[in-house]
Amino acid sequence: MTKVFLLLMLMSMPNQPSVRYNVMLYFTEFKCLEAKKGYMEAYNNKPQEYKDNAKTNAYCVPFESFPLTSMNNIDT
Repeated sequence: MTKVFLLLMLMSMPNQPSVRYNVMLYFTEFKCLEAKKGYMEAYNNKPQEYKDNAKTNAYCVPFESFPLTSMNNIDT
């Protein structure tokens, strides 16, 4: 087993039937936290009018996974 990190990004907007989500896979916690920081900075740099109508947050979720073939030849 190997630990991977899922960057879970959640967004809520008025009059939507559900909460939107997106997930990205990272092989190190550092890379996940770095991506989370960039995502939140991009949101925080949006105009206030945008932020009044779109709420978001992101989480780095650790997950024990079987080895993934995409982990071959990566820079960890």
